[in-house]
Amino acid sequence: MKCFGVVANCAKPRAVSVLRLLRHAASACGARIVFEKETARLIHAGSGLPCSRLFDRVDGVIALGGDGTVLRVARQLAGRDLPILGVNIGGLGFLTSVAERDVVKALRYAADGRCDIAVRSVAEVVVMRKGKRKGFYRALNDAVIGRVSSSRMLTLEVSVDASVVTSYQCDGIIVSTPTGSTGHSLSAGGPILTPETPAFVLTLICPHTLSWRPVVVPDTRLISIRVVTDAEQQLTVDGQVGQVLCKGDEISVCRSSSGVRFLHLPGHSYFAVLRQKLHWSGSNLPTSTT
Repeated sequence: MKCFGVVANCAKPRAVSVLRLLRHAASACGARIVFEKETARLIHAGSGLPCSRLFDRVDGVIALGGDGTVLRVARQLAGRDLPILGVNIGGLGFLTSVAERDVVKALRYAADGRCDIAVRSVAEVVVMRKGKRKGFYRALNDAVIGRVSSSRMLTLEVSVDASVVTSYQCDGIIVSTPTGSTGHSLSAGGPILTPETPAFVLTLICPHTLSWRPVVVPDTRLISIRVVTDAEQQLTVDGQVGQVLCKGDEISVCRSSSGVRFLHLPGHSYFAVLRQKLHWSGSNLPTSTT
């Protein structure tokens, strides 16, 4: 890969200095950098390009910020087969696998084709209302149905491949991909799935029952959720986009035929990331490079 699109979270204090470092490093290793328009404006690097045009001109995308930046880039790719190199200048950073100190090394490895590639599954989320499609989204992390402002409990009927699971009374429900299992689902009591696990997780938010447990469903199945109550509720995808839902709406979730590819430095370990980010016992163990 010799041409990289760069999309940054321009609100991050370190964004300017890291972008300038990337620009210099690209010149040194014979790679070309094309900036997204807001990113270009931040460092006075011309007008840049909107993502819709940028992604048609590059071999890969560097997402500079935190997990939110990576999720935004993954959504804007809209199924394009471009790998993402996530550089963490944010906070927790499960998806941004490259630390700021390694950004030059990562760019050089990517340009030389020496990075490892990991494919993450994506969920397709469709909202149907009275037989008509009212929304379509791609979720790298999760799709969440939750209350808006009402104190009323929601009733949501869940089916898998047209077979009714049950009706849940709760504050909401999370349908998570393996990538999103360390996000909202985890905080609501869901399990952690390794990225290559071919499954979705159904996790309730404040269920009105003591017998509920998270449900893991193969990602070859179709999950459907029907809105039973007329309380104010909303679908939110990857914490960034979504829509208000109405009584009778049906939300379907299935695995997309096109996932998202991520670039990692050789030796990247998913379990080392978990130990570090979740502060597990033994998190001071050295990271394996084999």
